[in-house]
Amino acid sequence: MIVVSNTTPIITLASIGRIDILKYFFDAVYIPQAVHDEIKAKRAYGHREIDDVFFRVMGIRDIFAQDILLNDLDLGEAQAIVLAKELQADIVLIDEAIGYRLARSQHLDVRRTLSLVIAAKKNGYLEAVKPLLDEMMYRKRWISQRVYRDVLALCSEQDI
Repeated sequence: MIVVSNTTPIITLASIGRIDILKYFFDAVYIPQAVHDEIKAKRAYGHREIDDVFFRVMGIRDIFAQDILLNDLDLGEAQAIVLAKELQADIVLIDEAIGYRLARSQHLDVRRTLSLVIAAKKNGYLEAVKPLLDEMMYRKRWISQRVYRDVLALCSEQDI
């Protein structure tokens, strides 16, 4: 299975020390050079984690497609979509709404970080998602109250 990721899913999972969720589902995650550079530019969440051989950095070839996407997206998102198309990826990980919609319009199977967390709980890999959601919010990873409640409901957990 070929999986390409944008920056946010990696940073979000790294912020709570749960890159293992990616490793639970995938053998490797491809990231475009711009995503690697964006994460490495700051000594913050994900900075060390992306040095793992699990993350495979690749350049893109179709600069024209990237430039068109840059009208609506940042460089990492644009390159993630282009790389996913070039590799004929099975899944692309993007959290941001515009990037998500544009990737879907390119007929890509797009997943968000929280969909992986939900699937990990439903597969028995995680006992609970509430502590992870709470930690994400504590680490300034944005989750609306509606999404928070919906994820808990999907996972048969309560907001206590």
